[in-house]
Parts: sequence; C-alpha cells; structure tokens
Amino acid sequence: MKIISDTVHGVMDYATVVLFALTPNILGFAGTATVICYALAVIHLAMTLLTDMPLGVVKAIPMKLHALVEMLVGPVLAVGALALPTLVAGGQAFFVVVGVVIFAIWLLSHYGRAPDPG
Repeated sequence: MKIISDTVHGVMDYATVVLFALTPNILGFAGTATVICYALAVIHLAMTLLTDMPLGVVKAIPMKLHALVEMLVGPVLAVGALALPTLVAGGQAFFVVVGVVIFAIWLLSHYGRAPDPG
C-alpha cells in the first residue's frame, strides 16, 4: 500500500533534515552520534534538493535511486545502532527508531509510480 505521494515525501525529507540537524543539541548527543546526525542531515538535504521530485530543486537524481538509498539507510541505521551501541553512545534508541521510520516511509512511498486506484 503506497500512501505517501512524492510531494508529501519531499516534505518528510526536509523534516528529516531538520530532525538530524537539531537532535544532537536537543538530546545532548556527543562524539560519533553527533557526527552521524550532522552528516546525515547534510547528505539527506543534498539528496532531497537533487532528486527529481516535486520539491527537488535540481532534479538530477532519479526517484528510483532516492528510493534505493532510503531502503538501505533505514535498516543500516537500525541494525548499526543495535550492533555497535558504543559507537552511538546515548543515541542508540534514536537511531533505531529513525532507521525503522525511514524504512517504513520507504515501504509506503510512491517514488514516482502512479498511485494505486484502490
């Protein structure tokens, strides 16, 4: 069931950038967890701006590639946080939850495909 349109997905992408950028200060992250958040904010912003979707600016990245990246990033964040808890000290739960949410958004997004009529 694909219920998230490309426009709504774009809004969610920009919200994700803000989430990654603000979380270290809000939750008091330090060290690697902070670096990961800021890196993901920059990467996610670049990908969103460059994706060929309604809220993309340059439209250089096909939606299928955007989808592939999100399909991989979600599980990597969740599994990585569980497998390497000391790497994301203090942020394990955050990265697991965000990874699961990113994967769920991947499952529910159209990624350029026509919406199902039913």
